[in-house]
Amino acid sequence: MQGDTVVGADGVARCPWGSEPEIYRQYHDFEWGRAVAGDDALFERISLEAFQSGLSWITILRKRENFRAAFDKFRIESVAAYTDRDVERLLADEGIVRNRAKILATIANARAILELDGSLEDLLWSFQPQPRRRPRWLSDVPASTPESKALSKDLKKRGFSFVGPTTAYAMMQAIGMVDDHLQGCHRAG
Repeated sequence: MQGDTVVGADGVARCPWGSEPEIYRQYHDFEWGRAVAGDDALFERISLEAFQSGLSWITILRKRENFRAAFDKFRIESVAAYTDRDVERLLADEGIVRNRAKILATIANARAILELDGSLEDLLWSFQPQPRRRPRWLSDVPASTPESKALSKDLKKRGFSFVGPTTAYAMMQAIGMVDDHLQGCHRAG
């Protein structure tokens, strides 16, 4: 038994969410669950997960290049220097999710990163859990874990927002901190 995996038209078994459409397939096969390093790259992931809150992930993926352009490729120092004028520019940008609270959180999170004693990379990866067996079924994939709850709490204490335990866990999955590819998935193993 391969669990909940889906075999696509290309004959490849994938996690069911990563089978269709093509944008999901590309993200699943080449990005999701692969280790991400570097503070700007990690800041992008935190930001996109925050913008996804309450929306479908495909919305964010489809707007990803627009987000990168609007937020100076998620260069932390650039975003941390944003002013009210930048907030208004972002609110007028139809290419991104125009949510004032999420835009302000992204700017505040960039500023919080600059206040860290060390790197964002070191901080985030310090919450990596012990490796565990890959899930067989989608129902085995948690929405949050003790580690994502601890990470969320720590980030909030440092001034971050839109980083609840579920968002933190989604980011942990996306950056390869945990491997939630299903056992039958071609990416597992």
